[in-house]
Amino acid sequence: MPIHLPPLSRRAFLGRSLAAGAGLLLSPPLYAAGKPTAKHSWAFFSDTHIAADRARIARSTNMAANLAAVTRDLLALPERPAGVFVTGDCAWNSGEPGDYSTFADLLEPLRREHLPVHLLLGNHDNRERFWTAFAGERRAHRPLIDQQVALIKTPEVNWFLLDSLAKTLYTRGVAGTEQLNWLTKSLDKNRGQPAVILIHHNLDSDEKSIGLEDTEELLKVIRPRRQVKACIFGHTHNWGVTQEASGIHLVNLPPTAYIFRAGQPSGWVRAELEGEGMKLELRCVDQSHKDHGQVVTLVWRAA
Repeated sequence: MPIHLPPLSRRAFLGRSLAAGAGLLLSPPLYAAGKPTAKHSWAFFSDTHIAADRARIARSTNMAANLAAVTRDLLALPERPAGVFVTGDCAWNSGEPGDYSTFADLLEPLRREHLPVHLLLGNHDNRERFWTAFAGERRAHRPLIDQQVALIKTPEVNWFLLDSLAKTLYTRGVAGTEQLNWLTKSLDKNRGQPAVILIHHNLDSDEKSIGLEDTEELLKVIRPRRQVKACIFGHTHNWGVTQEASGIHLVNLPPTAYIFRAGQPSGWVRAELEGEGMKLELRCVDQSHKDHGQVVTLVWRAA
């Protein structure tokens, strides 16, 4: 299942700080009562591409600085979200151990503020090295032994987290028969609640695309199950929201790291669940970007 990083307790943070010789750096306000949690609000990061070296630059972008910037933006909100999802490509290129070490360090400000962080895998991740890096946080039980899948139930929505990593540095993604069977059974057991699918790769049936190879097989599962309302993914480094033929919303998250095309935003997305839909707000790293603060409202398709 995807790695779930629980909030850091005061004891856990003290232990880590002292072990690193940084005990004197602890600031008491970090463990004040803090801001209230907006239980209907969630945060989506994607394509962080963190390298072991925080100074690493790619496509004129310092990836670590971008992740730090969006983290500061999130924590500056009047209310903290209920949790954070990172939809894959956590690591810079081939998922090296040092990449995940730096990535984990950059996530600590979120966890110190009592935010759970849920991690998915992309084609620039390495599953085994990822599992090793987060071995201390890894849950014993996984629905599928070789893939990271999970169902996270909340009062408003069931989040289905999927694993589309076929192999490291292979651009296209694959869900696979075993995972699709798990998704089918899990959706059928949870018909009464709206469902949102999270996955790294974009849905695209074109054989020449960079997206999910078995897109049609996934659509055959989710289209007739009317509780599925949206599919959220990254991978293309291209922010956009569309709606496919059956009414399922397709949300392509912006990269937290670098963009592929000039003019596209990098940043994160804040989601607010509201009754029969979800409101998305784009938060850009460059807050002077013309699209910063853009709001898109999704209305769920009928059950």
